[in-house]
Amino acid sequence: MYKNKTPEGKNNLCGRKVREFRRALPGSPSQRELADLLQIANLDLDKNAVQRIESGQRFVTDIELKAIAGVLGVSYQQLLDE
Repeated sequence: MYKNKTPEGKNNLCGRKVREFRRALPGSPSQRELADLLQIANLDLDKNAVQRIESGQRFVTDIELKAIAGVLGVSYQQLLDE
């Protein structure tokens, strides 16, 4: 049976890049601070959701990917490129 996971068994392609770009932002915001920025951008994610995205444990919808890319100031493609 086919499972929607990366070859490494993760539930998303963007988690590693989200962490990388978050840490590259001025002040290197925490996961909680990123969650706060996402909430300001009308995306209801908390610190635990950000942590699960970055670790690859959580699926990411296209709506979430768009908001995350906007807050991080990068393109969708940059979040998906390996």
